[in-house]
Amino acid sequence: MYASAGKQDIVITREFDYPVELVWKAWTDPALVMKWWGPTHYTSPRCEIDFREGGKYVFCMRAPDTHGGLESYSAGIYTKIVPMERLEFTSYLSDRDGNAIDPAQAGVPSDFPRHIEFVIEFIAKGERTDLKITEFGWTVGEMLKYAIMGMNQSLDKLAANLIEFK
Repeated sequence: MYASAGKQDIVITREFDYPVELVWKAWTDPALVMKWWGPTHYTSPRCEIDFREGGKYVFCMRAPDTHGGLESYSAGIYTKIVPMERLEFTSYLSDRDGNAIDPAQAGVPSDFPRHIEFVIEFIAKGERTDLKITEFGWTVGEMLKYAIMGMNQSLDKLAANLIEFK
């Protein structure tokens, strides 16, 4: 990660004991994304993916009842797809239909960026996969810490569920 003009990129790497085809599917099949998207104790009751360059996705994340059960949405556009190797897409907070909303409308702190660029790299290593996630353009602040924590918790859930995706 590096900081520049109050911005910082997030880089998270993980190794999975599963082939790249399975890890790729977990990121591109809506039924599978719903099984792992969101931090610990959050669920994903809805996921729509138009999986093509220029296609849109909308992910729903529901807080646990102990945290109000609120549903929040993120959406974006796939800008580059290299099967089994690379996904590039935009990400922003949205309404349930995938229309961008101001982070303040969603009730998040002012340091939450309006627009984030993602690059997900899938590196095949035989029956294992290295995953590298880069998120560009986070504002340095509290939300950056929550973004790192949330993605790591989501990836923990992904690792725990991959055996079911076979």
